[in-house]
Amino acid sequence: QVSLVESGGGLVQPGSSLSLSCAASGLTVFTFSISSMTWYRQAPGEQRRLIARIEHDNTTSYAGSVKGRFVISRENTKKTLYLQLNKLQPEDTAVYFCNHPSSVSWGRGTQVTVSS
Repeated sequence: QVSLVESGGGLVQPGSSLSLSCAASGLTVFTFSISSMTWYRQAPGEQRRLIARIEHDNTTSYAGSVKGRFVISRENTKKTLYLQLNKLQPEDTAVYFCNHPSSVSWGRGTQVTVSS
């Protein structure tokens, strides 16, 4: 019954920043707080790929393509996951999804388009 709703995407120019949010419901704050949370993205014609992960203790990891530019964070009391996207480039254009271990399907995601 876990529901994840992504938001914050949009159309921006290269070099710009965006802040994405993922609001979770259908689970307790405790369950959210002890879970790893992840961000994925999927460009047209490509496979959905893991780009960032945050553990219950706030340990983070990133795909090489976004490391140093994106920052994943969480606010457990609000059951919300965040992704700060910086220095965006056209190759970052994709639909961005969040995920929880108990999710049974993907949400709608939020579209990020980087273009001059």
